[in-house]
Amino acid sequence: MSLIFTIFALVFVTQLISWIGQNVLLESAYSLYLRVFHSSMSAQLRAKRKEVLNTKAELLKTSAQDQFAKWAKLRRSADKGLAELEKLNSDVASAKTAFSIKFNSAIWLLTTGVQFFVGWWYRKTAVFYLPPGWFGPLGWWLSFPFAPAGSVSVGVWQMACKRVILIGERAVKDLVAGSLQSAAEPAASTEKKET
Repeated sequence: MSLIFTIFALVFVTQLISWIGQNVLLESAYSLYLRVFHSSMSAQLRAKRKEVLNTKAELLKTSAQDQFAKWAKLRRSADKGLAELEKLNSDVASAKTAFSIKFNSAIWLLTTGVQFFVGWWYRKTAVFYLPPGWFGPLGWWLSFPFAPAGSVSVGVWQMACKRVILIGERAVKDLVAGSLQSAAEPAASTEKKET
């Protein structure tokens, strides 16, 4: 794949992750990770929650005055279950924190890190050449910092791709908002006619 399309794809993937939201991706990936690699922990957590809820429900149905022995036994069982549930929750929370650090590092490396590397590796390479005299004395800026004069550098191409993608995002959002608003207007005018 040529350099021009590689850089565009990298910038697009970075913006796509930004649009979706890194936290949304983290939650989705973590739930998948928990199901695949820690299915026993999640099953144990669900079972313990169900057990504690059932014990608490039975405890609420039992009178502390009339059936004190049963109530005390249920109370101890509920407290023990809550302590075990808190321990399981802390294990899950620490696993999530460790996963979050690894996931965020991987996302950074696959988006920003790769862009930095590509920019550094191809710093003296022209993405493409401009026809002579198109931008006059400002042509040197497009080859900034190290690309040959009369060309577009990797850094400038990354900025241009990001700008075009952001403009495209705004245009799509405006189109979607406009179509939703135009769909809502006939419904509002129909309601006014009925009243």
